[in-house]
Amino acid sequence: MKSRLIGGVACAISLFLSPSLSAREPTATPAQVEPGRPALWKVADEDTTIWLFGTIHILPKPVDWYQGPVASALDGAQTLVTEVPMNDDKAAQAAIMSKATREDGKTLRATLSDEGRADYEAALGQFGLPVAMFDGNDAWFAALMLTMLPLQLSGYDLENGIDRQVAAKASARGMANEAFETPEYQISLFDTLPAETQERYLAEVVDALPTMKDDIARMVEAWRTGKAEVLAELLNQQEDDPRIREVLLTERNRHWAQWLEKRLDEPGSVFVAVGAGHLAGEDSVQALLAAKGITAERVQ
Repeated sequence: MKSRLIGGVACAISLFLSPSLSAREPTATPAQVEPGRPALWKVADEDTTIWLFGTIHILPKPVDWYQGPVASALDGAQTLVTEVPMNDDKAAQAAIMSKATREDGKTLRATLSDEGRADYEAALGQFGLPVAMFDGNDAWFAALMLTMLPLQLSGYDLENGIDRQVAAKASARGMANEAFETPEYQISLFDTLPAETQERYLAEVVDALPTMKDDIARMVEAWRTGKAEVLAELLNQQEDDPRIREVLLTERNRHWAQWLEKRLDEPGSVFVAVGAGHLAGEDSVQALLAAKGITAERVQ
């Protein structure tokens, strides 16, 4: 599975499945909860501590992540920093509906090649969806919807997502929630991609559908067991569109690293919870901090 598809999943789920965020955690018996030791890093100076914790936005079953160093870090922090505000549901939905609508007077299928249209319509048919389902939308929106459908049908549930649980615990403690980005900005990352890039993205999502569930499962397992190097390999394999990687991952990580560098000038403790893909690989937040002479120490 290509890196941009997984990157798209992470970004999309944080927005498209964020409505109605509630401060409740999934209900499950102990036997249904998987053990987990996801990776955690620490960036610190004399009076500031920043924890970097990678999340998975949607999971098939609950994971016992809140223990050990992670629990201590979250409990000791004054501020939670996430990709987008965790309580800004209306803004996210408004941005999606505004930017996902086509404005060129054409249907989505009319912009695809004959082969691309046939494959796309067949993919919709696999899920029992009408072929005109996303005709009024841009290709990036259709691609992201098709990316998430296999997960939902396979039992993946947002209530098991780590972002929700982190936000719930932070809210219960009265922690402030700052965000790196706005929903409008995240959506614009997709919406401003050239039409041909969006259509190529859609075609690759369609091609990846048969193995997508297994591909995501491997990513989830690497996250759950704290294997950041394996996660980086999964995200980077078969990378052949550096523009999309730059837009969805590297450029954002660069901005976040700059924010974190400045945050070290303020005292206090901050818990940063962002998609795990941003904390893995050569373009990771930690690597960009290291280029600035700032060390991120792995503590779990």
